Amino acid sequence: MAMLDEFKKFAMRGNVVDLAVGVVIGAAFGKIVTSFVSDVLMPPLGLLLGGVDFSGLAVTLKAAEGEVPAVLWRYGAFLQTIVDFAIVAFAIFLVVKAMNAMQKKQEAAPAAPAPEVVLLTEIRDTLRQR
Repeated sequence: MAMLDEFKKFAMRGNVVDLAVGVVIGAAFGKIVTSFVSDVLMPPLGLLLGGVDFSGLAVTLKAAEGEVPAVLWRYGAFLQTIVDFAIVAFAIFLVVKAMNAMQKKQEAAPAAPAPEVVLLTEIRDTLRQR
């Protein structure tokens, strides 16, 4: 029973839960980017290049024989994966850059004084005027 309690304590720590949320969001983001690249970006790019569909580009290394399928070198799928990676990396770069900019603004902004400090300053200024 002690091992189960220890595992529960481990699983409920904040960083483990944050990691799990990050993985789920990352998987969903990956699907969105894959759809964007394959359904939105690549068709016009293929059209510009003469109707080429990158995902279908391949070199036949060995032709199909009977029930044995052909051996293909699918460099088009690899190109597609490279484009996916570049878009994901750029999107993450933009998110990190925006977060860093917000953090710099927050650090540069002067902190508002506590209400007690404001009240004491007003009392001090009133006493100086007398």
